[in-house]
Amino acid sequence: MSTSASAQTARVPASTPPATGFALSNARAYFASDIARWLQTALACFWLLDGGLQFQSFMYSKGFIQMLTAMAPGQPTWLASSLTWGAHTAGTNLTIFNTLFALVQVSIGLGLLFRPTVRLALLASIAWAVVVWWFGEAFGMLLMNMASPLTGAPGAVSLYGLMAFIAWPNGRPGGLLGVNGTRLAWAILWVLMAWLWLEAPSSNPNAITNAINAAPSGMSWLSTVQNWAAGAAAGIGLPIALAASALSLAVGLGVGLNRHARPLLKLSIVLSLVYWVLGQGFGSLVQGGATDLNSGPLFVLFACVLYALMRDQSPAPGLSASPPSGTDAGNASEAGR
Repeated sequence: MSTSASAQTARVPASTPPATGFALSNARAYFASDIARWLQTALACFWLLDGGLQFQSFMYSKGFIQMLTAMAPGQPTWLASSLTWGAHTAGTNLTIFNTLFALVQVSIGLGLLFRPTVRLALLASIAWAVVVWWFGEAFGMLLMNMASPLTGAPGAVSLYGLMAFIAWPNGRPGGLLGVNGTRLAWAILWVLMAWLWLEAPSSNPNAITNAINAAPSGMSWLSTVQNWAAGAAAGIGLPIALAASALSLAVGLGVGLNRHARPLLKLSIVLSLVYWVLGQGFGSLVQGGATDLNSGPLFVLFACVLYALMRDQSPAPGLSASPPSGTDAGNASEAGR
């Protein structure tokens, strides 16, 4: 080897990481160091996207107010009056109110990204999720006979609030809920959806067809897929609803009881994506007027979080889930010596 080549080798130590790899490593350590942290980062991205969507010109128009008031008919009296009051209050100066709505969501997202403000941002996320679930989603239409898992029930923003508890940074897997509490929350959600599939809006012969035909699109290929699915489901809404209800019940109880949980979580991701495409039209993101991505991506995120939590909770292959005791412990101690 020549002297100049040796000098070049000495100037660039083999252990020096590339600048890009070093930056990615630092970013991963800051934004995805553990399950709670990458969930916080994921929630931040959802809130930032929602805040950006709130700045759309449509949100500053009467169309947005009409969209809010359209949820009032058929609701319980107290809810209908509160929805109407909220919409009319915002409509008195929509420019100011809508800008504040958007800034709140952007602030929550930025707060979740910055570690020192994570707890405050999670508290704000829970509080704002309740406000939006009430006045923006009418509790996912659960209090009237119109809620369907295909179209997004129980409401995307309800999952924002729920996952804030799971993302709470207390050093415990599953945050404030723990792993068992997270599984229980999952079970409740999917059993609820199993019930919703059996209600009239989802189970009459043409319910699936009507829901898909009413779904947003904005893309020719998506419209083609939705039209095909709507035609295929014509007249057989009840068998589809019964099958979807049975699958939802299996997903909820199986994961809740930790029976075949991992394959059922994978199944839930497939179901959520099917609902998101056919019944939610990607949350109307392309068509316009979207306030969020709807519930499909949130259920996928929830499934991924629970999968990771249950994976980390499982003992490593070949290791006992609990330390040896009694004679075995003594034998192990002797072997160790």
